[in-house]
Amino acid sequence: MKAGDLDQRVTVERYTSTEDELGQPIQSWAPLFTCWAAVEPLTGREFIAAQAAQSEVTARIRMRFRPWMTAEDRVIHNGKIYGIESMVDVRSDHRELVLMCKAVA
Repeated sequence: MKAGDLDQRVTVERYTSTEDELGQPIQSWAPLFTCWAAVEPLTGREFIAAQAAQSEVTARIRMRFRPWMTAEDRVIHNGKIYGIESMVDVRSDHRELVLMCKAVA
C-alpha cells in the first residue's frame, strides 16, 4: 500500500453506552479515531461482483491495519455514513485493512 493512495480523511465511530447524571443509559456513536484512507465507490462490474458475496456493498475503504477495529464500527467520509459489511486483513500481515461497506441512510 502506497501512502499517497491514502488521500482522504475518514472517521471511525463505535456505538457506546454511557449514563447521564440521573443514571439513565445514553447510547450513541462516539469517534474512535480519524485517519487517512482510500475510499473507492464500487461501480459497474465491481458492484455486481461485490453484491454476489455481500449484499448492498457500495464502497471499498482501504486503510492501515487497526487491531481494535470490528465490523460493528462505522466509517464517516465527507458526511456520508458507511456501515462495515466485512473486514479483510490483506495478506494476513497486519499492514492493510480493506473494508467492504454499504451506505447508511
